[in-house]
Amino acid sequence: MTVHGPGRIVRAALFLAAVALPASLLTTPTDASAANSLTMRGADVSTAQRALDLGAKYYDASGTARDPLDILKGLGVNYVRLRVWNNPASGYNNKAKVLAYAKQVKAKGLKLLVDFHYSDTWADPGTQTKPAAWSGHTIGQLQTDVYNYTYDVCNSLKSQGTTPDSVQIGNEINVGMLWNEGKVVNNDFTNLSLLLKSGYNATKACNSGTQVIIHTANSDSDEHARWFYDGIRSKGVTWDITGLSYYCPWHGTIANMGSVVADMKSRYGKDVVIAETAYPFTSANADSTGNSITSGCSGYPLSWQGQADNFTAVQNAARNSGAIGVFYWEPTWYAVKGNGWDPADINNSGNGWDNMAIFNWTGQVNPTIKWTP
Repeated sequence: MTVHGPGRIVRAALFLAAVALPASLLTTPTDASAANSLTMRGADVSTAQRALDLGAKYYDASGTARDPLDILKGLGVNYVRLRVWNNPASGYNNKAKVLAYAKQVKAKGLKLLVDFHYSDTWADPGTQTKPAAWSGHTIGQLQTDVYNYTYDVCNSLKSQGTTPDSVQIGNEINVGMLWNEGKVVNNDFTNLSLLLKSGYNATKACNSGTQVIIHTANSDSDEHARWFYDGIRSKGVTWDITGLSYYCPWHGTIANMGSVVADMKSRYGKDVVIAETAYPFTSANADSTGNSITSGCSGYPLSWQGQADNFTAVQNAARNSGAIGVFYWEPTWYAVKGNGWDPADINNSGNGWDNMAIFNWTGQVNPTIKWTP
């Protein structure tokens, strides 16, 4: 199935019905020794910069207008994720914009995850389009492109005092990135492995302490996740953290996600994060662009409370399964005219995520949602 809007593309086979969790996964463990702590409590706020430039207001639970980073920090967020596109038509999410917003992120005492899409637009399981500037490049040239671009962005951030704490080498690269050269065809991970090694090496050359995440949307099954991570491991790829996207209408039950997280941690001996998750607070639509997700999951109504309860359950299941972090995807992307999903037409395209943000259509925050260690 292809879900239009903010580039979320998922195969129909992954569209699984979700069920309510057992009580053991819905409650936060009281025995600290029995569970990991979620040290990466994250929010991807990549569209917030544009929203603020357009005059959008964000209100905390008391109705006070505040910087959205301050509101999120007050809810438990300690990590911000920003995507970077090579040369987007809108100018937003490019290197210059990321550098500017990174200063604000770090000034708030928040950590920074930079999400390299290696594209001028959205990269996800169904679309991994090379930047126009790299069009026609061979795999050898693309290795150099990835190295130089990754190093340049990382080093520019470092030079202004906002060294990234972690980076993603690619975004939801279920079957590779920089297609077609970096696409996995006939189970051959050779080209993809070369690109991932270039990104890893560039990151470590910039700053050895920056953690490298390799991110897929394979939280639906051990089979899919093992196929990918076994494949890159067999080619000698190194990474620090395994990143998975999880949206219950697309990827199945929360309990199943927890099982995949535990398997990933055990199988590869690396920390695991849920790099993306979100849940709708309504089925209604705020603008002319249809919502990417229009239905919920069993046990979680489409309401403020349902959204908060789902996010709590995701955090608890991830924590109990050994994950170290959970990132909410685009909690600040409420419907602001001119902040559309299409970088080639940002002024006129709508927002398919307006029912998934934790702020309603006038910028009021969900009063019950929390990020918890």
